[in-house]
Amino acid sequence: MNLARRRLLTSAAGAVALPALHRIAQAQPYPSRPVHLVVGVAAGGSIDIFARLISQSLSQRLGQSFVVDNRPGAGTNVATEAVIRAPADGYTLLLVAAPNAINATLYDKLNFNFIRDIAPVAGIGRVPLVMVVNPAVPVKTAAEFIAYATANPGKINMASAGLGTTPHVAGELFKMMAGINMVHVPYRGAGPAVADLLTGQVQVLFAGTPEAIEHIRAHRLRPLAVTGTARSAVMADVPTVGEHLHGYEASGFFGVGAPRNTPTQVIHTLNKELNATLADPKIKERLADLGGTVIPGSPADFGKLIADETQKWAKVIRFADIKAE
Repeated sequence: MNLARRRLLTSAAGAVALPALHRIAQAQPYPSRPVHLVVGVAAGGSIDIFARLISQSLSQRLGQSFVVDNRPGAGTNVATEAVIRAPADGYTLLLVAAPNAINATLYDKLNFNFIRDIAPVAGIGRVPLVMVVNPAVPVKTAAEFIAYATANPGKINMASAGLGTTPHVAGELFKMMAGINMVHVPYRGAGPAVADLLTGQVQVLFAGTPEAIEHIRAHRLRPLAVTGTARSAVMADVPTVGEHLHGYEASGFFGVGAPRNTPTQVIHTLNKELNATLADPKIKERLADLGGTVIPGSPADFGKLIADETQKWAKVIRFADIKAE
C-alpha cells in the first residue's frame, strides 16, 4: 500500500471515529467533571454561605465537585452575563437571587433578557427582611411607624444596602403602600447602613435577618415587623408587616439557574438532587438560622417565582422612579 493511500484511509477512519467519540462523551453520566456555581456577590454574605452549603451537598450527592465561583459586580449582572455566555452543558450554573428580578427593570440596557436566557432549575429558599428602627424612634409597631411618618413627612431617613437592592425596594414598596414620604439614604452594603442606624444617623432600615438579629437581641435595634407572609422562627413575637399593611410582602429569594438550552435531563438531575438536599433537616435548620425557609419544587415552579417577582418589583421601581447609577 502506497503512502498516499495509507494516509487517506487513516484520515477516513479518524473522520468516522470522531462522531462516535462525541456520542460517547455525550453519553457520559452527568456530571462527569467539576461544576461551577457562579455567585454574583462577594464571599462571606448569607447568600454566599448558603451557596457553599448547597454546593457541598451536591458534591456529595453527585460525586463531582461543585465549586462556588464568586463574581461580584454591577448588581449581579457580571455573574449573570458570564453564565449566559457559557456552554449550555450544565457545568456552569448561576445562583439566582432577588437582584436578578429587580435588575430587569432597574437597568435600562442589559446585554441579556434574564427570563429568556436563564433556564430555571430549582428554588432554594426565601429570606424575608426585618423592619428595624433606632430605639430613639418613638414607635413599637409598623402601624405606629406609619402614623409617625405621616405626621413627619420627609423627616425620616430610610437607609438601604444600596440603590436597587432588596432592602431598598422593600422600603419603597412600604412607602408606596402606606402613602408616606421618607428620604432614601443608600449605603455601600448592609454593614455601613446598620452602623449608621445604630448611631441614629438614619432612623429605619429593612435589613437582612443575619445583619440585624444580634443587635435586636441586644436591644440596640427595635424590630417592628418582618416582611414575609409568616412570622419568623427566630423572631416569633415580631408580627409581619402584612398584619398592619394588608397585602405587603417583600423577601429575598435564591435558587439555581442554567444557560438556556441546557439539556432537560441535566436540569431534571439537578432539580431532583436540590430538592433532596432541601429535605435535609440540617439544611432547613441552617436556612432557618438566617430567617428563611426552603422552597422546594419543579423548574416551572421556580420559573413562575422569578416571573412574579420581576413583575412585582417592576411596578415598585417605576412608581419610585429608581434608576441604576
